[in-house]
Amino acid sequence: MKAEEYRERRLEVEGWEVNLTSYRIGAIFHCHADNVSPGANIARTRGESREEAEEKALERARQHLSRTRRRVV
Repeated sequence: MKAEEYRERRLEVEGWEVNLTSYRIGAIFHCHADNVSPGANIARTRGESREEAEEKALERARQHLSRTRRRVV
């Protein structure tokens, strides 16, 4: 099977720039959120619709990023 309905977009979540990627394989939508810099994976989710998968990924990303402290360099 191949990925279809691929979409990628950038958002700001808890003050961090996040890349949100979603696609469909078969009947299931997959979504993952990663930190744009350095590109670390934050969340991977699945859902029956794109909206459901993206909302789950964004919620999980909010949870992780809200606990991340920023240090001034």
